[in-house]
Amino acid sequence: MSAAPPRKPRPDVIRDDVRAMRAYAVPDSTGLIKLDAMENPFPLPAELARELGERLSRVALNRYPPADPARFKRRLAEAAGLAPGKALMLGNGSDELIHLMIQACARQDAPGGTVVLAPTPTFVMYEVFARLDGCRFVGVPLTADFGLDGAAMRQAIAQHRPALVFIAYPNNPTGNCFARAELEAILDQAPGLVVIDEAYLPFAQDTWMPQLAERPSLVVLRTLSKLGLAGLRLGYACADPAWIGEFDKLRPPYNVGVLPLAAADFLLDHFQVLQQQAAVIRAERARLLSALRALTGVAPFDSAANFILFRVGEPDRLFAGLCGRGILVKNVSGSHPLLAGCLRVTVGTPQENDAFLQALGALS
Repeated sequence: MSAAPPRKPRPDVIRDDVRAMRAYAVPDSTGLIKLDAMENPFPLPAELARELGERLSRVALNRYPPADPARFKRRLAEAAGLAPGKALMLGNGSDELIHLMIQACARQDAPGGTVVLAPTPTFVMYEVFARLDGCRFVGVPLTADFGLDGAAMRQAIAQHRPALVFIAYPNNPTGNCFARAELEAILDQAPGLVVIDEAYLPFAQDTWMPQLAERPSLVVLRTLSKLGLAGLRLGYACADPAWIGEFDKLRPPYNVGVLPLAAADFLLDHFQVLQQQAAVIRAERARLLSALRALTGVAPFDSAANFILFRVGEPDRLFAGLCGRGILVKNVSGSHPLLAGCLRVTVGTPQENDAFLQALGALS
């Protein structure tokens, strides 16, 4: 008797909305100068890397990480300037924390669905996770010069009563920090939580962390990725202990591995090295902005982050031309109407920035 052929799963086993999605695209950067992902371009100094390797060699890989790495969290809270009485939660990158916060607020009984609101264009994962978690995402367009439309934001908050408002500060992909008075007004009005995402703090040097003491609805979100530790995938959220306690119920056990914890703990002792690298990046950002302004047909926007958004006449041609010359940037022109004609470049090393400018100048 012949065996029955393997049964194929029904197509509708996978959710319709997931089947309609596209996976987040990460282009192959092999052989290219990688200026597309807002990474710190500087490796650790050789001696420090050797010491880190020795520290990691002593980590017990056969054991799960601590369920609550309290000692490391205390050290990180002190380094971050966390207000007394507030709490900190670790995540596998800030992406996981965004996901967990939305999950915690996604009420199935909310009329019309739980609303997650953010100005747009902004970090795409706010919308991605909102939709995956069964929420309704409301995007409020920025002004033509990428400023926050305060009146439109307040109107949207009054109309939709969002459970969560996400504000990237500085904003990605535009690079600017919104006016603090406008964000204060949002904090005053929002009926739920307001998450200020400070992923680019090392380059903006402007934080909302002190406001946690007086703003019970505020959550400050940070990551170590942009500072130079993108490979660790370690983020943290700071808020009132009551909120952190609720989010923590959804956190997977052992969500941060022993190697990221050990590496981050080691580098807290050498934080000045990463801060010095950030200072070089800030200086290079100013130089890069000045050089871009001098190019015909290139219109860069001011940035408080470690990247620069700039508008050109033929973004697709220039993107392809830069790739052909060994430079990978990000083409954001088709991602939002306000970004028409725009490319985004990460601030690299001085040598990488020179190569980018030379290639862009030849193509412009």
